[in-house]
Amino acid sequence: MAVLHRALFTWFNLLIFLILLVLRLDQRIQWNWFIVFIPMWLYDHILLVYIVFNMISHCKNGRVVNLRREVWYMTAVFMKLSAQILICLKLEAPHWFLPAKVVLAPFWILLPALAVDVFVHLIHHYRY
Repeated sequence: MAVLHRALFTWFNLLIFLILLVLRLDQRIQWNWFIVFIPMWLYDHILLVYIVFNMISHCKNGRVVNLRREVWYMTAVFMKLSAQILICLKLEAPHWFLPAKVVLAPFWILLPALAVDVFVHLIHHYRY
């Protein structure tokens, strides 16, 4: 899939999610929060399938060096998925009394790790 198609699919998916989110927050719909997050989960699952196929192609071609990067991408997607599940649980079951720091812990771990990854990636490409 071309980069343009991936970008358009990402923006379209985000647009659908934001429309559902606004409708739910405006109380125009009374859907379950897990249903509102379906576009994000669909995107994450497609992303996981894409990462797995990349990992398989790297192993077939003997490029195991890039495999570590693919595992990092998969870990980041799983952390995002776990944060989404915790957010939905917090919103759907308020009687569980989940603290916000527990719900947002995967994001607070993921965001600095992504910032360091981007910084290292930029420095590495700038040097070579």
